[in-house]
Amino acid sequence: MNLKVRFKNPIFWAQIVLAILTPILAYAGLTAQDLTSWKALGDLLVGALSNPYVLGLVVVSVWNALNDPTTKGVGDSGQALTYTEPK
Repeated sequence: MNLKVRFKNPIFWAQIVLAILTPILAYAGLTAQDLTSWKALGDLLVGALSNPYVLGLVVVSVWNALNDPTTKGVGDSGQALTYTEPK
């Protein structure tokens, strides 16, 4: 995977943040509007770290954000591997 280029793309970071937060919020039965303080967010994340089921959901969600389903296997296409900047 051409992670060096992906790290330069703000859309990639939005995908990763959502891939982490969405399953946690869904499991807790919350919405983003329910997180009204940093303490609430911290408590939610600590609770998620102590729950293997939620961690599994997060891993699958992050995998889906990283994997390119348009290529064979788990890597990027040959063309995408030549990029030095997001296209």
